[in-house]
Amino acid sequence: MAGDAKVYTLAEVSTHNSSKDCWLIIGGKVYDVTKFLEDHPGGDEVLLSSTGKDATDDFEDVGHSTTARAMMDEYYVGEIDGTTIPKKVAYTPPKQPHYNQDKTSEFVVKILQFLVPLLILGFAVGVRFYTKSA
Repeated sequence: MAGDAKVYTLAEVSTHNSSKDCWLIIGGKVYDVTKFLEDHPGGDEVLLSSTGKDATDDFEDVGHSTTARAMMDEYYVGEIDGTTIPKKVAYTPPKQPHYNQDKTSEFVVKILQFLVPLLILGFAVGVRFYTKSA
């Protein structure tokens, strides 16, 4: 099958993107699935949405049966030139300005850090003093 297979570029395969002429790239191989569009259990929209790109991930994510994988041989038309498929780029989120969640000033925080323990200590001493004298 792969010995004398024709090698296609992504641009060539991308032109076959209609319901009358539909080619897919799966696992480095090119398949003409036009005749299978009507019989596809997920509908023809699923196949048509995977044209013009490497559909390997789409195919694998669904979890096709061994029967479905065996059927692929009858739709095989050639190999894809791997150098014409763009490399996957890792997603990097856009740069955003630093957001300070703490809206209170540092001075107020320092005062509270000093006063709250003093108030707790004063309350404890007061409770101790009044309960001892009663």
